[in-house]
Amino acid sequence: MVWTDCRLSVTTSTDMKGPEEKRTKTKNLGRASAQVENSSLQKTPVSEDSGEALSSYWLMKSEPESRLEKGVDVKFSIEDLQAQPRQTTCWDGVRNYQARNFLRAMRLDEEAFFYHSNCREPGIAGLVKIVKEAYPDHTQFEKNNPYYDASSKEDNPKWSMVDVQFVRTMKRFIPLAELRAHHQAHRASGGPLKNMALFTHQRLSVQRLTREEFDFILSLEEKEPS
Repeated sequence: MVWTDCRLSVTTSTDMKGPEEKRTKTKNLGRASAQVENSSLQKTPVSEDSGEALSSYWLMKSEPESRLEKGVDVKFSIEDLQAQPRQTTCWDGVRNYQARNFLRAMRLDEEAFFYHSNCREPGIAGLVKIVKEAYPDHTQFEKNNPYYDASSKEDNPKWSMVDVQFVRTMKRFIPLAELRAHHQAHRASGGPLKNMALFTHQRLSVQRLTREEFDFILSLEEKEPS
């Protein structure tokens, strides 16, 4: 796996003011130590009722517009990812335990929607895939990083990140307003977006999707916005 420069952003809530739990891409101020890189992490099982690893789908939020967090611009769009070396970078700065556990549950080649958050028009901008499973997030140990965590220790790191790679942009941008309309309709009809985490756990920057949710959203690419 290629080491990237790990520049990314903080994600915040899609439809409310103020930051949600953080998913940041800041300038890499130094690699984590080899001790941290090799630390063992307890992975969250993908399936609790079977020993088999079931395929999962994800939604990951990032901010496409400039915003300073403790003096650091946390902007990172799907276009910024596409411009990275090998179109790959680490997804660092997550500081919510449930979102972290989702990162730890991710497996190689699983797909995620890249969601533009906390911007003029939030929505799904593209697709990425997981190219490196969870390992310690270096930003938790960097004292001059906005997301330094003094309580996290190198022999027992609290926070994890994965590496993601650009797959493609969406055939058309799928805005939050369109997704919300489908969610509301599906709550009444029993459609695939009735329990979508984007609306039931909206402040999470990393969310699990069902196969039905993922496929339905992909199908929207081929349709004119309603």
